[in-house]
Order: sequence, then structure tokens, then C-alpha cells
Amino acid sequence: MDTAVESALRMQIIAWVHERAERNGGFLHRQELLSYRTGDRDLPLIDFSRGIRNPAGFASTLAIVQSAHGPYDDIEDPDDGLLHYAYRSGDPFGGDNRKMRAAIETGMPLILFRKETPNYYTPIAPVYVVDDVPEESAFLIALDESFRYMGDLRSLSEPQRAYALRLAKQRLHQPAFRTRVLLAYETRCAVCTLRHGSLLDAAHIAPDASARGIPTTPNGLALCKIHHAAFDQNMLGISPDYVVHIDRDLMEEIDGPMLKHGLQEMHGRALTLPERVEDRPDRELLAERWEGFAGVR
Repeated sequence: MDTAVESALRMQIIAWVHERAERNGGFLHRQELLSYRTGDRDLPLIDFSRGIRNPAGFASTLAIVQSAHGPYDDIEDPDDGLLHYAYRSGDPFGGDNRKMRAAIETGMPLILFRKETPNYYTPIAPVYVVDDVPEESAFLIALDESFRYMGDLRSLSEPQRAYALRLAKQRLHQPAFRTRVLLAYETRCAVCTLRHGSLLDAAHIAPDASARGIPTTPNGLALCKIHHAAFDQNMLGISPDYVVHIDRDLMEEIDGPMLKHGLQEMHGRALTLPERVEDRPDRELLAERWEGFAGVR
């Protein structure tokens, strides 16, 4: 395939992945990825059994899959914010590994699919293969093209390392957190049960910037845009017994139907909880957040 044609096709695929994922709520189902078509050609975006997707005719790798474990990606280096992606087993210089090395030379963008739970993937794109580390039998994956021009990526300066870690939080941790939370809540708002994924966020109970604001499901709530904004501004609070409360002054206001039906009628409503007990909101974190809400009521 001509380089320009492959590059254009990659950008088309990345745009489709982002559009489809946002419609769902930030993630894609395995079947959506396997059934992708372009023109009259079937072009699965993940492999049926391998973690590296190298379609026929592509000079370099199109996508890689990483199974997620815990709140952070287990291949992210805490010192440099880069992803250390293991070689495909077998010949370290053949097949899939050869096309990963080709991506270093061509600078072609890839898609990283984080497998959060069975059959569900968070897409992170574009990402770039920026180095080969034979002593680790791994490739370095960067979340920004600028790392291709930073020189020795194994000896990043402090500003470069800080940038990489900040980028990982924005482009990797936050989207993955949204996927985990929305899937736990079956893609519905915990307050009003709205089911449109594109209108749902993953709200932190303990703020993202705080020491306890880690991106785990018990620190998250699936909220629609209006209830997320109201929660962040202490117009809406959730007590540790999972009951929704609306600010007293807001309850006394008279305005249009959005205020009446979207907020005031939510007062006293029981929160819709995840089926799995381990995914439900942490009551201790809710109690801390509740103190802030109660103090401004």
C-alpha cells in the first residue's frame, strides 16, 4: 500500500474510533472493532487472538491491545510516563515485531486499545512507537508525537518527565476511568438514569487533584452532564446512604422545566447503584464530600 494511502486510511480509522467511542460513552465493544469495514473491505481493528494488529498491506502496526489491571495501566513506567509494550513472543525480529519497528521509522500513528473489562476497550489515539529496548524485550510507546524528537527517551529531563506524566493522566487515566465507571453503572446516570453514553461523564467523588482522588470505580459516579456540573458546584449532593439532595436555595427557585424536572425533582431520590458491590461508591469518600455540600446548603 502506498504510504500516503496508508496514512490517510489510518486517520480515517482513528476518526471513526473516536466518534464511535464517544457515542458509546468513551469505549467500544469487541464486536464493533472486529466488524469495521472500509469501502468493500473488512478491516478488523483488533486481532482475534493477538495483542498486535498488523493488517495485510500495512507497512507498520495499526493497533495494540493492553489489558488493564488496577487503577493504572500496568505497563506505564512511573518514572517516565511512557508505555513499555512487550515484544510479541517468538522471533524478536520477525512478524509483528518487525512492523512495530517499522512504525518507529515511519512515525505512523497507532491506536492503543485498553481492555478494561472482557470485550470492552478504551481507545487512546494517536500513540507512537518511539523506541526499541531490546534489553527489556519491549517497545516504548508515547502518547504524543513530540517524543519522537526528544532525543534519548531513557534519560528524560525533569520537565520532559513531568510533561509525560501529565499527558498520561490526561490521555490515558481519565478516559480509562470514564470507561470503568460507565460500564459499572451500565451506561446510565446514577441520578436520573439517562442512558445516552455521549452525555455521561465519570465524576470523581474525592477530587481528581486530591491525594484520595485516584481513578478507581468506588471513587466515581456515572453522571449526566447537568448532574455532574451540579455535583461539582455543590448544587447537588449525595449523602453516604446514597440519597440525592438538591441545594435548599435551588429548591426554592422558580425557573423553566430543566430546573424543575432535571434538578428539583431529583431531591430525595435514591442513587442508582452498580450491581457489583465492589463498584459502588465508597461511603467514606461520600461522607467527606457530603460535609462540603452540607456546609454550603
